[in-house]
Amino acid sequence: MATTFAIIETGGKQYKVAAGQKLKIEKLETEAGQGLVFDKVLMIADGDDVKIGAPYVAGAKVDAKVIKQGHARTVIVFKYHSKTRYRKKKGHRQLFTEVEITGIK
Repeated sequence: MATTFAIIETGGKQYKVAAGQKLKIEKLETEAGQGLVFDKVLMIADGDDVKIGAPYVAGAKVDAKVIKQGHARTVIVFKYHSKTRYRKKKGHRQLFTEVEITGIK
């Protein structure tokens, strides 16, 4: 059984996606429950039929549905210089959008 997957670009990153997959991407200004269309498709593979874009595959689209918007877990950024009494502690929570891939065209 051949699986169909695509490689898309969003938020400056590339993701390998398949229908039914859930993933967290950089925050997009879309409400939960609404649909999305990713048109920056770098590659589509359907078994032995592979289409590679230069840089994008013409006419290819990946449909998705926004599940939720949220914050990732806190990442601690700690800077330290020995012998100089320099210590800085800072936390960061990255914003994300969780999407579910509904189809690859």
